[in-house]
Amino acid sequence: MNNRWLTVFQKGKFVTTTRVTLDVLWNILLFFIVLGLILAFFLGGLGIGYFASLTEDLEESDRDTLERQIYNYEETSHIYFANNVHMGVMRSDLHREEVELENISQHLKDAIKATEDEYFDTHNGVVPKAIFRALFQEFGNSDSQSGGSTLTQQLIKSQILTNEVSFERKAKEILIALRLENFFEKDEIFEAYLNIVPFGRDSSGRNVAGIQAAAQGLFDVDASELNVAQAAYLAGMPQSPFAYTPFDNGGNVKSEDGLEAGLERQRIVLSRMHREGLIDEQTYEEALNYDVIGNLTDKKESTISDYPFLTFEIERRAIDHMTEVLAEEEGYSMDELEENGELLEQFEIRAERALRQNGYEIHTTIDKDIYDVFQDVTKEYSHFVPTKTVTRYNEDGDSMDVEMPVEAGAMLRDNKTGAIIAFVGGRDYERSKINHATYHKRPNGSTMKTLYGYAPAIDMGIISPGSPLADVKFGPALEAQYGGWGPTNYISTSYSGLVSAREALRDSDNVPAARLAHDLTNRKGRQNDLSNYLSNMGFDREQFPPGRMVTPLVLGSDYVTLEDTTNGYSVLANGGKYKESYMIEKITDREGNIVFEHESEEVEVFSPQTAYLTIDILRDVVTSGTATYARNRLNNPSVDWAGKTGTSNDKMDALFISSNPNVTLGTWIGYDEYDANGDGTVSDSERENYMNLDVGCSGCISYSSRNLGFWAQLVNAATEVNPELMAPQERHQSPGGIVSRSYCQLSGLLPSDECRELGLVKTDLFNVNHVPSKADDSVTDGQYVQIGDEYYEAIDQTPEEFVEEGFFLKPGFMEEQGWDDIEDISELVPDNEAFENLVVPEDGPPEDDGAPSAPRGVQMNGSTLTWSEQGGDVIGYRVYMKDAEDAEFELIDDTKEPGVKVSNNRIYAVKSVDFYGHESDFSSSITYGTIEEPEDEEDEEKDKDEDKDKDKDKDNDDKEDEGNGNGGDNGGGSNDDDNEGEDNGGEDNNGNEDDNEDDSNNDDSTAFLDSTHHYRHLLF
Repeated sequence: MNNRWLTVFQKGKFVTTTRVTLDVLWNILLFFIVLGLILAFFLGGLGIGYFASLTEDLEESDRDTLERQIYNYEETSHIYFANNVHMGVMRSDLHREEVELENISQHLKDAIKATEDEYFDTHNGVVPKAIFRALFQEFGNSDSQSGGSTLTQQLIKSQILTNEVSFERKAKEILIALRLENFFEKDEIFEAYLNIVPFGRDSSGRNVAGIQAAAQGLFDVDASELNVAQAAYLAGMPQSPFAYTPFDNGGNVKSEDGLEAGLERQRIVLSRMHREGLIDEQTYEEALNYDVIGNLTDKKESTISDYPFLTFEIERRAIDHMTEVLAEEEGYSMDELEENGELLEQFEIRAERALRQNGYEIHTTIDKDIYDVFQDVTKEYSHFVPTKTVTRYNEDGDSMDVEMPVEAGAMLRDNKTGAIIAFVGGRDYERSKINHATYHKRPNGSTMKTLYGYAPAIDMGIISPGSPLADVKFGPALEAQYGGWGPTNYISTSYSGLVSAREALRDSDNVPAARLAHDLTNRKGRQNDLSNYLSNMGFDREQFPPGRMVTPLVLGSDYVTLEDTTNGYSVLANGGKYKESYMIEKITDREGNIVFEHESEEVEVFSPQTAYLTIDILRDVVTSGTATYARNRLNNPSVDWAGKTGTSNDKMDALFISSNPNVTLGTWIGYDEYDANGDGTVSDSERENYMNLDVGCSGCISYSSRNLGFWAQLVNAATEVNPELMAPQERHQSPGGIVSRSYCQLSGLLPSDECRELGLVKTDLFNVNHVPSKADDSVTDGQYVQIGDEYYEAIDQTPEEFVEEGFFLKPGFMEEQGWDDIEDISELVPDNEAFENLVVPEDGPPEDDGAPSAPRGVQMNGSTLTWSEQGGDVIGYRVYMKDAEDAEFELIDDTKEPGVKVSNNRIYAVKSVDFYGHESDFSSSITYGTIEEPEDEEDEEKDKDEDKDKDKDKDNDDKEDEGNGNGGDNGGGSNDDDNEGEDNGGEDNNGNEDDNEDDSNNDDSTAFLDSTHHYRHLLF
């Protein structure tokens, strides 16, 4: 067999055959090579064309464009208390802190490269084999998808493109990666990547991105301080952040099973670092044995958890400011945005996004220490009672009992700047998320009296602190003007009559305030002025537009925020100038450039003199009025506080707003709502359920005092933090133009002689421009009579013996004062000594109905003659007497009372006398004692002789007594014993008349009752 093959080879047969075969094979191969090249070029061209088509809409990018894109990553904005004290970060879906590459641990850099991109330092943005591997896996529908993205590509995917899985996105990613590598150094790309990569959640449950935020959020160290084990743990997380993160969304450490995936990933990273020589064996072993979980940071509460009310309030205000900034950048005014709701919403969304993503610094006016003690006081205050149990209904109509606790709010602001120093949003954010200081609108009760009534009236020159106001209920005519509405006093259900403006505001009487508001709202040409006062103080202009004049508003019927009311009182403490309250001092960008800064605009609402006069009245509220409880609870009661209390209907709200020269503090306690059915109405049963909050509160202080106590505790706590702010030594300063003047209490004008004689002169402060120049002419002196409870000015026919001299109001005075709606004028006179001698006569004389009827019911009560009091226009009585039945009556007395004291053994009768001097017939007569018949002439002569003898004996006795140095009635003498009923007594040695024993009080024999009355009837 071998010889045969050798013979073939030797004869050349093999060479020829092989050559032919090889040629054939070569031609076939060449054909396929050519075909392959043609196909390759075709496919390549097709691929290039396809690649080009995928990227044809990708714009050409220069370095500046790419730089803006890759460095435009979200960075968390920070919030600061006043004085640059860090508060926390702004609420965001993602927490990120920017850090430079040089401040990142080398261990972390090595771990990231070993895990995510081992060829990072050498490739040009893409790794071809990784791309082909990814393509093969894609076309082969492989279960394992390695991705094939470099760090450069991941950066582009996060910052420029999207996470969409498509060839188009991948093609663009490759092209941009090549561009990026061409324009930027590796360190620049790596730094950007480390600042954008996500790392799951931190110990407060927030999403974190960027290595600095991750290092702080997981291990409470800076990125530069990470050790090998920590770096490896973090480096493994970007592949699947939420699978490997150790914390859940509540900031709690996961279970053992939940932690295992992250720990396994850490071991893989350490293995790669060891394999590539980045760490030695010892370091590797030490890192494997490091207790990662045990070294995680403790759970941290977020800013929201620590300061929920404050965080959301700062965000709301910052978004408002940023909306205005962005709008102005694009040429829009806020007025234009408010007219276009959709446009406003777009700018608000953009503003919120910018604040959450652009790493701003938001600097506030909030004093951390005072804010913290405010929250402590609120948490510990023991008089937020009682909690009410109310009935609620679900959608099915089933009832359920729900507890409704007392809520609270407070606002402290600087008078001069408007800066909000601290506030209390509520007692428990988890229970009620309503901010009761800045958002919750409730009736502000009597605190509105100052802002809508007294201060505007003083500013217009209509009243001064001493001006008289009528504390008398509305008459029917005035009630009808308001549809039957007629206010009553809240603290005292009685009425005081004529009171000064100072007294009325001090005591918080409703009726004088309502009458004052009625005057202001009906005063021609001044309606818009009154409305403008509120809007100029910061109250919502849409709610209080010019021309909206509502008298009941003075009692605080409208719903406003505590911040609104506090602003109003701060105006008074700031000399009448309004400074808008604000909480955001400034907003700066990452480079420290000011994006927004508060600019204070000042509006003069009241004159400085008006502001000071009102403050002076409000001082009385604290020292002797409705807020004395608060002052008594202050650790520094000498501080010059001036304020006003307020309550709403059914005791649902209690307020107190008070200012010292530096700050104004307002507090509110009450209930969120009591509409059980949610239909906006309150039934009688619901109202009953909420009235009288003191019921069921054994040992509680009173309703208003609970709020006053809350206010005082806040002041005391804040004073310990900053005594210069909260307890200044200086007082509210007079601006000048204030004088002290005497005035008549009746009219507020300069005192007249009559007013002085009545004792109705007081002294108070005045604006020098509004000091009265006219003397009071409301009082006249003259003669008057009293008929029942009414007084009439005497006329010529009126008997003088029944007329009294006095002072009374001139006719027409009530109309001049605007009090002509009052029907019972006696209600106007205050029940005090100063007004007891003032008489208010009727408009005219009583009707002349002729002679009155004779008195009836004449009788003797002991030595007192009495009869029934006559009606009609009777003003008095004349008393007549005679000694015998056949004698003539003689006038012995006159009286205004139905009775007199009389002597015995006489016959008496009475006549009535009316206003016009008409006298009635005699009444029936009555005898007091025994009337004896006259003796005959002989007996009479005998009696006369006996009388002479007796007189002679008496004279001798008197002389004897005189010789002994005694009067004529000493113990050794004998007194003359006159016959009972005899009328002619003799004279003693001193020439005095010796009357019968029943005449011992002869000086006042006509008096029956004390005729001195305190005339308290004054027309409203």
